[in-house]
Amino acid sequence: MMMSFSGIQLSLLQENVQYFKEDDPMAGIILLIGIGVVLVGGLLGSIIKHGLGASSPGGSSTKAAGRQFSVFALNRLANSYGLDRDQKKLLEQIFRAAGVSDLQRVMENPTLLDKYFRQAYRTIERTSSTEEEEQRKLSLLFSLRNIIDNAQATGNITTTTQVAANSTVVLIVGKESYPVKVLSSGRDSLSVECPVNALGNPVKITTGAKVTLSFFTKSSKGFSFDTRVVEKTDTSRGTVLQVAHSHKVKNMAQRKSRRKQASMSCNFYLVFIEESGRGRKKKQKLILDKRKFSGAILDISIGGCAIKTSTFIAVGSRLKIEIAYSSEQRLAVLGQVLRINRSGAMGSIIMHIKFLKVPRRAWNTINAMVFEYESA
Repeated sequence: MMMSFSGIQLSLLQENVQYFKEDDPMAGIILLIGIGVVLVGGLLGSIIKHGLGASSPGGSSTKAAGRQFSVFALNRLANSYGLDRDQKKLLEQIFRAAGVSDLQRVMENPTLLDKYFRQAYRTIERTSSTEEEEQRKLSLLFSLRNIIDNAQATGNITTTTQVAANSTVVLIVGKESYPVKVLSSGRDSLSVECPVNALGNPVKITTGAKVTLSFFTKSSKGFSFDTRVVEKTDTSRGTVLQVAHSHKVKNMAQRKSRRKQASMSCNFYLVFIEESGRGRKKKQKLILDKRKFSGAILDISIGGCAIKTSTFIAVGSRLKIEIAYSSEQRLAVLGQVLRINRSGAMGSIIMHIKFLKVPRRAWNTINAMVFEYESA
């Protein structure tokens, strides 16, 4: 009677198991060593292929990112943004320090980009040996960040359904302008705060009244649209206006730098120009008027600000502006009045200022405020 090969093997193992244990002890050891070699080889191959660290937000692990970082890709990006040598070098340092390998992805993601720039900002503050060195490095950092920000100021608003809740807008009724907040956005209308006068009472705006709303996005693009009040509702938080949605949103002149809503007190002084000499010997000297006026900064950018005040200043006037940035620090800049709007409050106006001269320290501080790096 014939037995299968597998059956023979099983029979031999059962009858001679004691023989293998006593007479061939090296067989098991050799088998274990072989298995170990295979496992170690596979592990080393995996490490070589994928790296040791966990993936970073930039697209790879820190060690893998160091190997995968492409100078060619960096140069291509730098050239597309028009960066100079120092700006390109700084961008490379920021990306290498953060372990970024997917450069394009990070450049197109403002949240990730600001995360790494904020880290660089903190590093400069911590490691600079002198105040002059710190301000010089911060100036380079913010010049780089502004170039990227200006190049990426995209994303048109085509309908008011894209306006987010809690956005600040300017409600224009006739010749009066009032800053208000968007409370919510429904299917057919926007809910906005009803503006109040200097006494804190709601401004009288009738149902059906034609109004204009204007606003700026985070990328500093300005938009406006004409609409009408469709309903007024009294709530526990005050009167709420329902204004009809519009699909005819107009682009306003684009600002060159990011702007941030603010609430800071300021003092300002008139500045006059005194000329002397003629021709090539002609000289100009700035004369500061000692009279001090007060106001409040409503918004600010590195290019200018808006000041609410009860003092009427003629368009074109030059001003020295002292901004109370904190209890310990005041920023002094030279500006010029571009235009004036009535604020809606009794006797108050809003001056729109263009900065003419901003010292380096003040420029860095305003940038840190606008990009929200100082509060991180």
